[in-house]
Amino acid sequence: MNETFETIRYTADVVVIRGGDVLVIERGWPPHKGKLALPGGHVDAGETSLAAAARELLEETGVRVEADALTLVGVYDGVGRDPRGRYVSVAYAVTVPTDTTALAGDDAVAVRWVPLAAPGELAFDHARIVADAWRQPLAR
Repeated sequence: MNETFETIRYTADVVVIRGGDVLVIERGWPPHKGKLALPGGHVDAGETSLAAAARELLEETGVRVEADALTLVGVYDGVGRDPRGRYVSVAYAVTVPTDTTALAGDDAVAVRWVPLAAPGELAFDHARIVADAWRQPLAR
């Protein structure tokens, strides 16, 4: 029996929708330093992906949402989705009030609101995650 093992890292991403826009961060670290991406990051030991999504959103953008306000978009586990190795991300979406503001923090150099229907080029497979969220009733 020939077994191959690989390290799989567990992450969570958040699609934050405000009106017709989605919140993205400018990454401050490799990979994809300087590119736009969804807020998100590693799930810590003892934490659920849902809790990690809410925590990472707050740390990177200052936007506070309750974990139970997040809606599952999907699980993203494509081989090669991250140049650092195998990463499996659980993506969530949330709609926030139109007066919601965001401020860059933690791993984010900057934040911005971009059109949900056409967010432009995003790091990793985040454009696909945004497209999947946009197709869900939550985003309309």
